[in-house]
Amino acid sequence: MSNSSSATETPQATAVATAPAETTVETIVLPIQGMTCAACQTHVERSLRAAPGVLDATVNLLAHSARVMYEPAQSSLRDLVAVVGDAGYEATLPLQAGSDQNSSQREANTAPTAERRLLPTALLTIAAAIVVMVLSMQPAHSTARAVMLGPITLGIVTLLGMVTAGAPVYQRAWRAARHRSTNMHTLVALGTLAAFGYSAAATLWPALLVRHHIRPDLYYDSVLFILGFLLLGNWMETRARKRALDAVRTLAELEPSQARIVKDGRELSVPTATVLPDDVVILRPGERVPVDGIVLRGVTSVDESLLTGESQPVAKSAGDTLIAGSLNYDGALEYRATAIGAESRLGQILRLVEQAQSSRAPMQQLADRVSGIFVPTIIVLAVATFAIWSFFDVSRAFAIAVAVLVVACPCAMGLAVPAALTVAIGRGAQLGVLFKGGEALERLAHVDTVLLDKTGTLTEGKPSVIAVLPAPGWTEDRLLQLAASAEQRSEHPLARAVLHAAESRGLTLLPIQEFQAQPGRGLEATVNGASVFAGNTRLLQEHGIAIPELPVESGSTSLHITQAGAYVGTLLCRDALREDAVAALRALGELHLQVVMLTGDTAVAAQPLADTLGIREVYAGLSPEQKLERIRELQRRGARVLMVGDGINDAAAIAQADSGIGMGTGTELAREAGDAILLHSDLSAMVAALKLARATRRIMKQNLGWAAGYNLLAVPLAAGVLFPAFGILLSPAVAAAAMALSSVSVLLNSLRLRRWRAA
Repeated sequence: MSNSSSATETPQATAVATAPAETTVETIVLPIQGMTCAACQTHVERSLRAAPGVLDATVNLLAHSARVMYEPAQSSLRDLVAVVGDAGYEATLPLQAGSDQNSSQREANTAPTAERRLLPTALLTIAAAIVVMVLSMQPAHSTARAVMLGPITLGIVTLLGMVTAGAPVYQRAWRAARHRSTNMHTLVALGTLAAFGYSAAATLWPALLVRHHIRPDLYYDSVLFILGFLLLGNWMETRARKRALDAVRTLAELEPSQARIVKDGRELSVPTATVLPDDVVILRPGERVPVDGIVLRGVTSVDESLLTGESQPVAKSAGDTLIAGSLNYDGALEYRATAIGAESRLGQILRLVEQAQSSRAPMQQLADRVSGIFVPTIIVLAVATFAIWSFFDVSRAFAIAVAVLVVACPCAMGLAVPAALTVAIGRGAQLGVLFKGGEALERLAHVDTVLLDKTGTLTEGKPSVIAVLPAPGWTEDRLLQLAASAEQRSEHPLARAVLHAAESRGLTLLPIQEFQAQPGRGLEATVNGASVFAGNTRLLQEHGIAIPELPVESGSTSLHITQAGAYVGTLLCRDALREDAVAALRALGELHLQVVMLTGDTAVAAQPLADTLGIREVYAGLSPEQKLERIRELQRRGARVLMVGDGINDAAAIAQADSGIGMGTGTELAREAGDAILLHSDLSAMVAALKLARATRRIMKQNLGWAAGYNLLAVPLAAGVLFPAFGILLSPAVAAAAMALSSVSVLLNSLRLRRWRAA
């Protein structure tokens, strides 16, 4: 018997012993130095994704960072830093997700230093190039020694410029070559080294070149011009990049470094990071709120515009919530801390914004594919150009090949989409709209049909009881008491209306033993030992309970109440239309969007509201499942559907739609379904989200069009296609200036979104 028992237990023991441990996945942000173009971004991304345990890696060229999702059991943080180092770039200690604002602060600290170094170096290099160019044009002296010393001096000056100004270029190009990769610096390094080598040969052995029918031309000035314009372009890019990231940096700086708390009866000033939940915080007029909390004592008005886009001051008194980073105007407050750091609303906003800016838009996929082969293609074209022109003029062929190398700009292609995306997401955050990422923003820009929930979306979501209709044998107070008792555990807006009505009459709630919500129908509860239903007509019909004829109140919602299987009365509730609803629906019409109302409420309640707003297509009395089916039906007809709802009750519908917008509040931000979250519930913010998404798509298309068009025109022009017909050639110096301005133009075009306003 014992042997048999042992035999049956052995496999179980083995299964337990070999069961895999729970996999832990973490997300970190690696600040990366040395990336300058899309080729760098692609190379780092591929290297990280190939590392053991890495599930996903997305590199942000604009922010110089990589967001990596990985399994710590397979790769440590130092392993990931080493992977980036092996790829030829420098990564520093990563930042934990949730503290992403530090990335912006670090960028803010390093950018001014980079600007200070780049600008004077660029100007000195360009000045040296001008001097070398002028001296190169001086007539040769009669003596052979003078003829020799002039070019040698120019060569030494150029070499010094290459060693000082060009050192980072050559280091990055060499690092890429060691790792069998190429980038923008590869093109610049090849061009300048080739130009210097040719000029050095012309300086030291001019007669040899002449014997082979090659003119001993000097390109020392071109070398310095190329490096100078490259550095000047880098300086302009650094400034533009800093401005593109300003929105996130501004948000990160909203949280004060110090807070006043009450400890053992004394008021102490402590670092904000040390404040704990439930600490009592003192807030004086003119100060920013250090941590989220709930007001205990005091009355004031608060400016939350930098966090929610809400321009009007918000009144605050006991029981109201405070958001870290908002500005206290005129009153002194005591409040209880509820959330700090990454868990605060400001922390969540920052995390969502930075995650969105690190995301990849579908429009960028083509640019990424082109960028992956861009530099090798340009090198091949430069070699082919030199070979073809060598049949006619070797010296000219050399200058043309250098111009081809230098004029090409992979940076513009790599920055076209992320630059616009970064600025737009930051601008959206300033307006109270949080986009979930590039793909989400693109989806939002393509919608043609908008589905709107009624309660809490088109209405205020704060209904009130306008009539109490008891059945025979019941009084209004008794019916209202029973309804409020059943609703006391519900979070539905109607529950709050019923509870408020009962409280205003001073009614005492009855004890509740059981509670079960019926989504789209109502609820079932056990109150004082009796079964109670509170809900719509569908709920009562499902349980075979008849409802008598009731007076019709236009625009009202009926809440039917039963006890022990018998109908006992109805409450009529009405919700107020949002103040901006009419203007918002008019704006949607101007955007040529079809508007549809989907609601679980009755047609009696929904149709008057739809008539007021001019909504022609209304589907009322829908269960959550029926809402989903209606969305699928529209999608089968080819509609690109946007669902707008409260983000909680409508989460399934928002997830099913092609795009979704949720009305977000407090700690629910990170859990909202959909592509965008409105930090305040105005429908004008929903319209702003749609308009900003469309404006961003236009800017991204313009950037991609410019980047592609520039390279398609500039490279053939540098290759001399116009020379046979018009005698036009592009000098290496002019090619370098064009290259530098190309990527800057993309950034400047994207920065137009910083001042974007919904008209």
